Amino acid sequence: MYHAAVPTASNAPPAAAPVAATPAPKLRLASGVGLVAANMIGAGVFLSAGFMAQDMGPGPILLAWVVGAGLALCGAVAYGAVARLVPRSGGEYRYLSELLHPAAGYLAGWASLLVGFSAPIAVDALAAGAFAQTVLPSLDPTWTGAAFVVLLTLAHATGFRASTRTQNALIVVKALLLAGFVAVGLAAGASAWPAWTPPAGGAAFPLVPFAGSLFFIAFAFSGWNAAIYAAEEFEDPPRTVPRAMLVGTVLVAVLYLLVNWIFVANLDPATAFSAVTSRNGTLGHAVMVKLMGPAAGGVWSAVTVLVFLSAMSAMTFVGPRVYAAMAQDGFLPRTLAGRGGHPPRAAILLQGALALVIVFTQGLRDALGQVGAILVLFAALTALGLVVARVRGRTPTPSLAAVAAALVYVALSAWMFWKAFGAQPRLLLWTGGVAAVGLLAWAGSRGRTGAAAARS
Repeated sequence: MYHAAVPTASNAPPAAAPVAATPAPKLRLASGVGLVAANMIGAGVFLSAGFMAQDMGPGPILLAWVVGAGLALCGAVAYGAVARLVPRSGGEYRYLSELLHPAAGYLAGWASLLVGFSAPIAVDALAAGAFAQTVLPSLDPTWTGAAFVVLLTLAHATGFRASTRTQNALIVVKALLLAGFVAVGLAAGASAWPAWTPPAGGAAFPLVPFAGSLFFIAFAFSGWNAAIYAAEEFEDPPRTVPRAMLVGTVLVAVLYLLVNWIFVANLDPATAFSAVTSRNGTLGHAVMVKLMGPAAGGVWSAVTVLVFLSAMSAMTFVGPRVYAAMAQDGFLPRTLAGRGGHPPRAAILLQGALALVIVFTQGLRDALGQVGAILVLFAALTALGLVVARVRGRTPTPSLAAVAAALVYVALSAWMFWKAFGAQPRLLLWTGGVAAVGLLAWAGSRGRTGAAAARS
């Protein structure tokens, strides 16, 4: 056996410095703002007003978007304080587990796994597939959408650098395209207040449809909290994550109000509804056709594919961080947890598989309302957790402004559910069903983790 010579004190070379492990790359504020914006801007803003216009006029529609923006901003302020209390990845799963109860956290993580990310990815994939068909009519929208899911899943599973470069490139493209749409809409579109009325409208303010529409808007705004899911991958998470959420939410809120003004000023209810129910249209497509002609509509259809791909990419990036956190805590198979600076590949692949199932099975309008309800529910519980943390005296102590924003978010969310459940019993069944399945899974996983701890 070979033995290395041991140097004496007189001839020993200087001791080599230990090789430091290369730190994993960190996300900065700009990437955080882009991540938030990319998660928020997807199919929802180009579809929701078309459904809303069947029961609500221009004024209530725009007011609903203002309320939705206010709700998202209150949520961002509250979540910023929560992110300082719990500067770790995992989102609502992590927050609710530490601030309220592990069962609430597990339920939030379970909902994220089933619908929180997979369903929006599927909705955007279907929309992207439909628009791709307008460019190449031989394409099948469903299978094209499925192919987009597969490609983005593989891109994000490859490695951290490939994942962030893919994401950042799509964010830049999306920002340029949306800025162009707004410029065309404001320059060439109508500027007078629209005179159309909804088919089902009456003299009174449409309170029940207004409340129900907020779930569509909540879906469109979902993603304002995207930075929390990868909090540990940011530089200085307690500072960077709250700022990324707030700046990203403000920018997108302004954009949404401009986009929806363009919609209500240039489209009537019949055209809007036809646009969102056809296989290859959204409100953006209808506006471009009206203002610039069919050729411009075709160009918009092509570029809209990139808008939806950016949203899919952002959700593919952040969602698996929730499942990885649950796996690290023993509530999901260990294989779903990431290692070191690598993305949680198994979790990314699982989410892609779930999105593919929804692509082939889920209806678009149902997904908008149902997923929006689930997202609002767990965001409200997280905001409530901030209030509980203040009462219990956790440090750093949440500011009164953050607690007030949390209370506003909780109160408005409760009102939305109260009105919507009365008008849409299926929404109550859907929300209760997801909660029941999640709690059963919690009970089973708790038994398994308890048994494993006993054996060790």
